Amino acid sequence: MTRLEAILQRIDNSEMEIDELAGQVQEATMLLRKCRQILLDTEKSVQQALDSLNGEPDDNSSH
Repeated sequence: MTRLEAILQRIDNSEMEIDELAGQVQEATMLLRKCRQILLDTEKSVQQALDSLNGEPDDNSSH
């Protein structure tokens, strides 16, 4: 996220040459895809945890 924010700030402030822009946009796109995947994976894990709360009790609760 820090790298993505730095790229976006440089783009917003027009701090890069036009030939550098394409590479930076490409890197930002890759970082956004990575962040999206992390969010999707986290959402899936949270959903699985919530689903397990609604399911059968775990083995430790019967002792």
